[in-house]
Amino acid sequence: MGKHARILIVDDDENIRNTMKAILEDEGYVVDTAVNGSEAIRKTQEAAFNVALLDIRLPDMEGVELLRLINDGVPRMRKIMVTGYPSMQNAIAALNKNADAYLIKPVDVENLLTTVKNQLQLQEGEREFSEERVSEFIESRVKELSIIRP
Repeated sequence: MGKHARILIVDDDENIRNTMKAILEDEGYVVDTAVNGSEAIRKTQEAAFNVALLDIRLPDMEGVELLRLINDGVPRMRKIMVTGYPSMQNAIAALNKNADAYLIKPVDVENLLTTVKNQLQLQEGEREFSEERVSEFIESRVKELSIIRP
């Protein structure tokens, strides 16, 4: 997947959105942004994203609620929670709602890039595993059918 991966940044702070977008685009990623949860949900329904960076506090909903809603609609997308309000409670809530990673603002550039890269690698591994499982199922089903219908 690599450099052409699609990333959605959801944050109500324009400076943070624009900074993360510029950093990720400089690395070759295709980046879109949303200012709130409603816009993020709409965008994930209209386009496929590999990774979403979700602020934990948004004007229209809590980030963990957005995380749950997005996970229900796009379970294979990797979701990274980003917060300026780090706490054990926030981290646990995010992980319990299936966050894949957790970053603290101000986000360190190298940490951002490493986290995104790692999540994309994990996603690719999951995709390959899924394809392998489907292939194994088809092969075993063909063998079963050939035994049943000689």
